[in-house]
Amino acid sequence: MASGGFMPPRIMIAAPCGRSGKTIVSIGLCDAFRRRGLAVQPFKKGPDYIDASWLSAASGVDCRNLDAFLMDEKTIIGSFERVSNKADLVLIEGNMGIYDGIDIDGKGSSAHLSKLLATPVILVINTMRMSRSVAALIKGFQCFEPEINIAGVIINNVAGERHKSKLIQSIEKYCDIPVVGAIPRIRSLNIAERHLGLIPFNESKTGSSFVEDIGAFVERHINLDAVLSIAKQAHDSHNASSTISNPSDDKEDYQRSNAIVRVGVMFDRIFNFYYPENIEALKTAGAEIVHIDSLQDRMLPKVDALYIGGGFPELYIEELSENKGLMHDIAVAIEDGLTVYAECAGLVYLSKGLRANNKLYNMVGIIPSEAEISRHPVGHGYIEGKIIYDNPFFPVGTLMRGHEFHHSKLSSVDGLQCAITLKRGHGINGTLDGIVYKNMFAAYTHIHALSTPGWADAFVANILNERCFFKNTRMKTLEIRLKQ
Repeated sequence: MASGGFMPPRIMIAAPCGRSGKTIVSIGLCDAFRRRGLAVQPFKKGPDYIDASWLSAASGVDCRNLDAFLMDEKTIIGSFERVSNKADLVLIEGNMGIYDGIDIDGKGSSAHLSKLLATPVILVINTMRMSRSVAALIKGFQCFEPEINIAGVIINNVAGERHKSKLIQSIEKYCDIPVVGAIPRIRSLNIAERHLGLIPFNESKTGSSFVEDIGAFVERHINLDAVLSIAKQAHDSHNASSTISNPSDDKEDYQRSNAIVRVGVMFDRIFNFYYPENIEALKTAGAEIVHIDSLQDRMLPKVDALYIGGGFPELYIEELSENKGLMHDIAVAIEDGLTVYAECAGLVYLSKGLRANNKLYNMVGIIPSEAEISRHPVGHGYIEGKIIYDNPFFPVGTLMRGHEFHHSKLSSVDGLQCAITLKRGHGINGTLDGIVYKNMFAAYTHIHALSTPGWADAFVANILNERCFFKNTRMKTLEIRLKQ
């Protein structure tokens, strides 16, 4: 990669608001360009596992996340350049409305990101029950922040040829911007949703064929040559140096040939919310990754530590709770000092049980509190906090930023020792998060390795130091309640 900040052809797919169709368009473009032989690198703006899973499937490479709340601008540019240096085309899917950000000034918005990375925007407009007014809408978005390069428009939910003609004529007359696609109204290509958004790709029984159908559909209704021409107009960014350190250290293969510890990563139909950078950071720190299936593996394999990410345990709760052998092994290992890091669904899995469908399903039992699913979001958005209690992963005083997505809550926090006090977010009770027990750290908070650079090194160091945290810290012993 050139040290001057070279960036490949790139586009951002954005919209005036959520549910405009930008995810379907992004998936379809990734698949269509990949089938044309282009190496496509997708990114998702903001913290998101689910859209990213579909973009990864469509492009054939890991989708990365770019977020101005979790990462500073230098880190964003460094991450972008590092993974894009061999791409023929980069596609960034925005989130929410293009100008929606953390504050009234729009910091952290898709527009902010497009400006930072000098990336032209193609705006996806839901034109249902709209004709000439589409021009006023686009004109407003063009004028709101004139420095944002809105270079093309895709009209979505077009009712027919007459509707399409009125829309295009209005846009061309008043907006001086090309319409590069017109997508007809069709329900068969909608991805099923649940409370936190789309279902993840690996839960879809027809995922691969569905992605191909979306790609073929998009190719019929979007001018790929026009899209590629817009992407090639993007110029190199010189906002920051490309020689930025990160957990992956620009390596082609992040796995050390002399891995010094074995870290089990729970990865299956339930637990699959992991940022690629987190796994890469562990590998760079010296970890060999061992995948564990919470539904199929009946015992804990030989590992030195365990990483349990997010997901939807309530969807397979009976099957999960019936795998008592694995849960027993995990509980015994934690009592013996196994280093464990758990996020969200991982926290629920380590609890005494999950209450769903008016029934309590037994879980690992290390955290002496039940989890229950709420109909409404309990925690959903960014978190800010400070480490106030000794733990294996973060020094006391560390300021943390992360995010949470959960409809579950713990029935009680009595007797729990928590490491994080929250300035923003809900965590386990609105003020605390990060349950610590021996060498276990379990939180509703999701972290991203690029915004928490010491996490992976601490993870591995705690293993190598012969569980020194457990041995040298006075902790309360929590009761294990297992029903085998």
